[in-house]
Amino acid sequence: MTIIVAADRKYRRSPRKSLLPEKYDHQEPLEGLEGASFSGAVFNLSSTIVGAGIMALPAAVKQLGLIPGLLMIILGSTLTELSIDFILKFSRTSKSATYAGAVGDSLGSAGRTLLQVCIVVNNLGMLIVYMIIIGDVFSGTTTNNVHHKGVMEEWFGQHWWTSRISLMLFTTLLIFAPLISFKRVDSLRYTSSLSVGLAIVFVAITAGVSIAKLMDGSIGMPRLMPELIDQASFWQLFTTVPILVTAYICHHNVLPIENELKDPTQMKSIVRTSLRICSSLYIATSFFGFILFGDQTLDDVLANFDGDLGLPYSSLLDDVVRVSYGIHLMLVFPIVFFSLRLNVDGLLFPCAIPIAFNNRRFFSITVALMSFIFIGANFVPSIWDAFQLTGATAAISVGFIFPAALVLRDTCGIASNKDRVIAWLMFLLAVLSSTAAISSDIYSTYVVEKRA
Repeated sequence: MTIIVAADRKYRRSPRKSLLPEKYDHQEPLEGLEGASFSGAVFNLSSTIVGAGIMALPAAVKQLGLIPGLLMIILGSTLTELSIDFILKFSRTSKSATYAGAVGDSLGSAGRTLLQVCIVVNNLGMLIVYMIIIGDVFSGTTTNNVHHKGVMEEWFGQHWWTSRISLMLFTTLLIFAPLISFKRVDSLRYTSSLSVGLAIVFVAITAGVSIAKLMDGSIGMPRLMPELIDQASFWQLFTTVPILVTAYICHHNVLPIENELKDPTQMKSIVRTSLRICSSLYIATSFFGFILFGDQTLDDVLANFDGDLGLPYSSLLDDVVRVSYGIHLMLVFPIVFFSLRLNVDGLLFPCAIPIAFNNRRFFSITVALMSFIFIGANFVPSIWDAFQLTGATAAISVGFIFPAALVLRDTCGIASNKDRVIAWLMFLLAVLSSTAAISSDIYSTYVVEKRA
């Protein structure tokens, strides 16, 4: 433990530029080390937050009812802000440049390793899901022997270059490969701003269609509270927990973004601004998505946009929604990959120099991870159940259990009584929610199989 933590202090720490120091031995400074801007950091953090989770939120609201569902989205944002405040507070006191470094100081090398494993599992799951959705959008998917055409297949017909594996290979080589080759997270600020803009396009179209259909009276009032018919329907409510938790997971990128700021004291404001932007998008998507599709809202609301919306130019609107969101995920992919690579490197080479200064290690890990994600996305038929499981375990651990543990352990002696109360509530809520979500998944699967 002493060797690993000491190495983390030596190589991976500095209140400013530990992961990317201005020079290491005789290496030249990396381009752009003058410091990241407030707006660039906001877009990078917002892009980290708004991924595939936004598409599952209308289904979560359908399960919970409109009022409890929207309140849970607000609660998730509040708890996320508090947990990130804990991470920032303890990392600054211990002079840790990474989330794992702060946990290592507090919980030792075992805690540090466990956190890194959780981040790797969570990020790998998300990135594979991103690629699956991208494949579904552009090349189509087959469910229960029914083929749903993708955008490229609709436009150009069936060809070898519109097949799923071909399109995903082109996406990997032409889009992902260049974007995941950047060694600074701030280099992704422009693609992140575009990804947030495309998410806003999706919300705007959903809201516009919903308002138009409300005005012509073709849709009614949505269900405000959950439907509790039997015990199974009650337990089903807890399956929304992983979705709500995963929607706000960005903790693994907070410190890498802070390390590159011109003024690191702005980080709390950046977090607050990003969460306000993302919460607004989530509330609008959930509200208008559930109003538009009601009880027909699918687990992935994007799948609802493959039919007639009952408005002029419905087919065009469907295509714009699907294409804009597919491109959005392509642009979110590299920023989630950034922290995945950082934590895999921390697991494999805990005592090495920063990965940004070792090209062989950087590109070897990048190629290995990208190959694993590509294979997983092409040969795993559906991993939504696994994604839900990682949300109930790895995501909850990264987002709430470890930040609460930093406060409760308090090796720096800086936690206030208020911090401890919040940490205990956060810890208990996370553990109970995780247990209930996993139990309800098992129970639902058992009931479905038994009825079948």
